[in-house]
Amino acid sequence: MISFLVNRILLLIPIFFGVTLIAFGFVRVLPGDPVLALSGERTISPEKHAELLAKMGLDKPVWEQYFSYITNILQGDFGTSIFTNQPVLSEFMELFPATVELGACAMIFALSLGLPAGIFAAVKRRTFYDQGIMGISLIGYSMPIFWWGLLLIILFSNILNLTPVSGRISFMYDVDTVTGFLLIDSLLSDEKGAFWSALHHLVLPSIVLGTIPLAIIARQTRSAMLEVLGEDYVRTAKAKGLSPLRIVGLHALRNAMITVITVIGLQVGVLLAGAILTETIFSWPGIGKWIIFSVFTRDYFAVQGGLVLIAMFVMSVNLLVDVMYGLINPRILHTR
Repeated sequence: MISFLVNRILLLIPIFFGVTLIAFGFVRVLPGDPVLALSGERTISPEKHAELLAKMGLDKPVWEQYFSYITNILQGDFGTSIFTNQPVLSEFMELFPATVELGACAMIFALSLGLPAGIFAAVKRRTFYDQGIMGISLIGYSMPIFWWGLLLIILFSNILNLTPVSGRISFMYDVDTVTGFLLIDSLLSDEKGAFWSALHHLVLPSIVLGTIPLAIIARQTRSAMLEVLGEDYVRTAKAKGLSPLRIVGLHALRNAMITVITVIGLQVGVLLAGAILTETIFSWPGIGKWIIFSVFTRDYFAVQGGLVLIAMFVMSVNLLVDVMYGLINPRILHTR
């Protein structure tokens, strides 16, 4: 297990440097000037403009800027926001719990419906139920997040008046920040009804963000289960007279979960990408909304630091997925 982990971590090193290079290059191909964006409508002299560029370190050659940038990252310094003058890492850590909370609820929604739907579709292969589930999952996968989000807001918030339009909690509650996860903080507080308000605000964003992962998980679970259900050991289990529930739940599902876990790990990146649109639509104060704001204000250090930190989180999740492979099927440890 230790050698397996070491090999996987070593493979992440070139990926990390590739991500830093992409993030560094991305912000510099954006149109606009960070100094002019910071000054707003105020007129700024060429001398002052050059002075501010030098203060930000943006007057140096590109290769020198990248070398300084990667050196600072390796020391734990992701830069200082041009717009707020606050450390990028501090801002990220302050907002990240909101995104994690939203992403976790979206994944719970996707798994709670996607896994049973995929298993049921595989068991009922080539029936009306199979075709219906796969058809609905295709529709869910094809819907743009911004359109789906606005549609649900119109239906459930404006017409039916069942859910809030935006935010994390009602303005009636003032919950102290302890963990950054509002569901936990509201439970720890003395504010009656705060938890249900926070949960109420999570419903629509979680559904919107979790729809695409739900569709992918359902389709991939069905595919993995169909492959496993055709194996010899499953036919042997049927010949022994084992119950269908035992065959599917004990024998087939465990082996199919290796493929499903891979898909779930990959959906973390999808969730974080989708969070950018979802948080913007629902005014959710998380990383996605912060990155969008930073792009519009040409906050180079916030954008590139945020992208690298998000990539590091995704790489950590993928490493965890690899570890779970070994726990489910120890033979994988000796084949990789």
